[in-house]
Amino acid sequence: TTGSTTWENAQPIFRTTAAGTGIALGHNGNLVNTAELAQRARDSGVTNGAAPAATSDSDIVGALLAHGAADRTIEQAAMDLLPTLRGAFCLTFMDENTLYAARDPHGVRPLCLGRLHRGWVVASETAALDIVGAAFVRDIEPGELLAIDADGVRSSRFAAPEPKGCVFEYVYLARPDSVISGRSVHGTRVEIGRRLAKEHPVDGDLVIPVPESGTPAAV
Repeated sequence: TTGSTTWENAQPIFRTTAAGTGIALGHNGNLVNTAELAQRARDSGVTNGAAPAATSDSDIVGALLAHGAADRTIEQAAMDLLPTLRGAFCLTFMDENTLYAARDPHGVRPLCLGRLHRGWVVASETAALDIVGAAFVRDIEPGELLAIDADGVRSSRFAAPEPKGCVFEYVYLARPDSVISGRSVHGTRVEIGRRLAKEHPVDGDLVIPVPESGTPAAV
């Protein structure tokens, strides 16, 4: 997310709608039309409320979402807001009864759905599901909005998918024990090392991986 490193920009973002419903929002990604969204918020009379010093794109999204849910459901407000966001974003947000998850149409960052014995889990990486003992169900698709409540999971499409995932997830960002788009991150890094050795062979005495994510490729 964009914005300075301040307490006011810490996540999750929390906002209250005009109807008194609380909304908490978490965001992984970076929007490229933050200035446009900020102007839209100003034109709509949306204020930062409890966080006047917040400067992040996440805060603006949270404020616009809460503003849009003043006279309709959060899901309806999200279906109107999400198509206007540009850039990479994976969002999770919730009120007192429903958990929502949305992924940008390009699927730049990973987002997945997991199942616990008595509930559901949404996480950026499958490794997080392993930690809490959840079973992987599926990737949340680019351009998809999930709603999870007492009745289960329902899916809506706010944009047509145009998959353009970030290769740097495999190179550096993701944990090696994660699986993204059906492909093991560790296995991908090992294969990167094999191809590098074939394309640029070097008669070296020592191979040093930099950074640590290069270890599978180095060995």
